[in-house]
Amino acid sequence: MFSLSKLKKETRNRRTETSNVVTSALIRDRLLIKEIQEFVHSLPYTCITHFPDPNEMHRFQITITPDEGYWRGGKFKFLIEVPEEYNMVPPKVRCLTRLWHPNINEDGAVCLSVLRLNCPEGFGWAPTRMLRDVVWGLNFLFSDLLNFEDALNHEAAEHYLKDKKSFVSKVRKYVSLYAK
Repeated sequence: MFSLSKLKKETRNRRTETSNVVTSALIRDRLLIKEIQEFVHSLPYTCITHFPDPNEMHRFQITITPDEGYWRGGKFKFLIEVPEEYNMVPPKVRCLTRLWHPNINEDGAVCLSVLRLNCPEGFGWAPTRMLRDVVWGLNFLFSDLLNFEDALNHEAAEHYLKDKKSFVSKVRKYVSLYAK
């Protein structure tokens, strides 16, 4: 049966839900304005940011061009999407460039402790973390944070452990085919 009080309650609930979403987005956007101004000027020289739509600061790309290591000379693009719940949850990151890497699978998923809410080592996401931590972490996946023991792409990790020379050859082939 139709009830005016029921209709008012439903309308009030919808407004509250909409208000919460708008408030979350506003908080995220305010944090992003400050963080992006800071981190764009403190990026490693191997990283370049690109904002395809300046009205969507919560969605941008990073291009990493390692100057040493197995992936040197390649250009690796990552899409970073910052959810409305940021900074309580980490950004979502996906590699847009195909590569042969133990911590990035061929679908673009990235294994990086700072992107995990619950990380056993204690290096996971926390509200005190910032976008620069994510970008620096991505950059270090091509050098210091390269991890064959905790791999996302098990096939690449096993390839390295079984035949390092063949692994390096495949990495270089992928760089020349997909990352130029």
